Amino acid sequence: MYRSKFIHTLREGLFVFAFGGVIYSLTEIAYRGFTHWTMTLTGGLAFLMLYVINIKLASANIFVKSLVGCLIITSIEFFVGIVANRMFGLKVWDYSGNRFNLCGQVCPRFSCIWFLLCIPGVTICRFIKANLFEYVAEIKKEQGS
Repeated sequence: MYRSKFIHTLREGLFVFAFGGVIYSLTEIAYRGFTHWTMTLTGGLAFLMLYVINIKLASANIFVKSLVGCLIITSIEFFVGIVANRMFGLKVWDYSGNRFNLCGQVCPRFSCIWFLLCIPGVTICRFIKANLFEYVAEIKKEQGS
């Protein structure tokens, strides 16, 4: 039973991570014309964290979930930016030209964008959980798996 739940949770997490990475990369390509592999990983991690927030804060409203998501995504962006851009010199992005930036890696403008993107993101997370993973779990229960 425990192993089955672990595998189900692992599959769910990997799906959500991959989905988030692909969607973020495609969004960035549409917006900037290109992306970087680190952004695929970062987008996947950010979406996975938003998915977890949506589960852990199930009773919170969408704006609270989006605010928490924005704060976590901004933190992830800062960490990845320090590692990728500062330590490894990949120059994936630079917010130095934006007001109130922190080390050129995060800024209020993009934190506001993350907040706004979290609103549909939370809705997509809820849809994925309810229509993919809870549905699959119910089918397995009916089959006795």
